[in-house]
Amino acid sequence: MKSPIEPWLVATDSALRTLFAPARASRRCPTVPAASKQAPPLSEADQQLAGALMRVNHVGEVCAQALYAAQALGARTFARDEALAAHMEAAGREEADHLAWTEARLQALGSRASLLNPLWYAGAFGLGLLASRAGTRASLGFVVETERQVEAHLMDHLDRLPAGDIESLAVVAQMRADEARHAREAQQVGAAELPLPIKLAMKAAAKVMTTVAHRV
Repeated sequence: MKSPIEPWLVATDSALRTLFAPARASRRCPTVPAASKQAPPLSEADQQLAGALMRVNHVGEVCAQALYAAQALGARTFARDEALAAHMEAAGREEADHLAWTEARLQALGSRASLLNPLWYAGAFGLGLLASRAGTRASLGFVVETERQVEAHLMDHLDRLPAGDIESLAVVAQMRADEARHAREAQQVGAAELPLPIKLAMKAAAKVMTTVAHRV
């Protein structure tokens, strides 16, 4: 980075793109076998349930963009660690695929994104900056714990999504695999184990977000 303000401009651009521009994926959306596409249309109740669950997943990806952007910013601003910043940005690019996939599923299901996305983004960005201030190992540990909790949440959604919504199931399954890999990669480069009270606080905050986003 050539100027101290440049990382902040990059973070601002990321926020604006996440919240106000159509998401774009670098990978193709996960697909299902052609034979499975003959499944009957979803009932109205199943479509509403699938839309609510995918809205929650979309919020999770909005937060992921905020977390990774904040931690990349913190790595450059506080730690002067370009390698860590590049690691966070690489993971963020994969999470951008998830953002695009969940956005597409919301549209296909006739649903909408959360009305509180700017609030979710701001909160996650603040948490990401706080984690980055605690140092490289703690920042990576925050990634590990976040991804573990997201993986568990996606496992729950694989059980709760209507069996007939094969497209959403394919998307969520790939997202889960990616989140597990992000956690492993963060561990491999030196993540610290977070204290139990912090893990519990993160879980409680995630519960509030998913409960509200299911409806709003």
